[in-house]
Amino acid sequence: MTSAAPSFELLPGAAESPVILHVPHSAREIPPEVRAGIVLEDSALERELDHIVDAHTARLAERAAEASQVTPWRFVNRLSRLVVDPERFPDEREEMLAVGMGAVYTRTTHREALRPDDFDPAPLISRYFEPYARAMTDAVARRLAATGRAVIIDVHSYPTAPLPYELHGAGPRPPVCLGTDSFHTPSELLAAARAAFAPCGETGLDSPFSGTYVPLEFYGGDPRVSALMIELRRDTYMAEPGGPAGPGLTRLARALTALVDAAAR
Repeated sequence: MTSAAPSFELLPGAAESPVILHVPHSAREIPPEVRAGIVLEDSALERELDHIVDAHTARLAERAAEASQVTPWRFVNRLSRLVVDPERFPDEREEMLAVGMGAVYTRTTHREALRPDDFDPAPLISRYFEPYARAMTDAVARRLAATGRAVIIDVHSYPTAPLPYELHGAGPRPPVCLGTDSFHTPSELLAAARAAFAPCGETGLDSPFSGTYVPLEFYGGDPRVSALMIELRRDTYMAEPGGPAGPGLTRLARALTALVDAAAR
């Protein structure tokens, strides 16, 4: 674990593309100074990363970008979500605070201690969360300026069996879960996703995870920003937990490519 890696990276796409593939949870990297504030031993931390990381999603987004007719932009988190989770609300609006998994996690996927009870999240919010949010806001603003719209496709995965931290783990766990927002997910985008991922099996809606990421500057107010979360059940493309990718990754990359092409049109 080293702090040499950048916190995040915006990988440019075509000037005429409105699409941003957002990959927030694919990395395992934890800077040493952040690692020092985590109470888990190294072996336990590696197991936690196996459970919490959306493994291979950056690779999936890369394949889709390379194959798309109009290359999308990619915004990729290069640090683990155990540093900060850039998709959480940074305040009391975040429901995952109930299980110690707000913008800065204090509990693990199994509800065990990750950080001390008196841990102050403010330095991590300032150092990592806020710059990420500003950069993503700027990326969306630039797509709006260039194309008149922005389409955020949030790329995630989830385990086959629910983990103890999940607040809504009792619901269906289809091969592909589409997370939506009542304001930012138009019916046309949802229909395009259903069609694109149909070859991958059943597509469900907002279960076991719901919602999608939109920077707060645009959230709930700018209809030019569309967004959809893609949650892929891990047994469809990899060995769980934290294992290598399998042939299912290729099928999912084709589906994501189809969705990117549809969204760009």
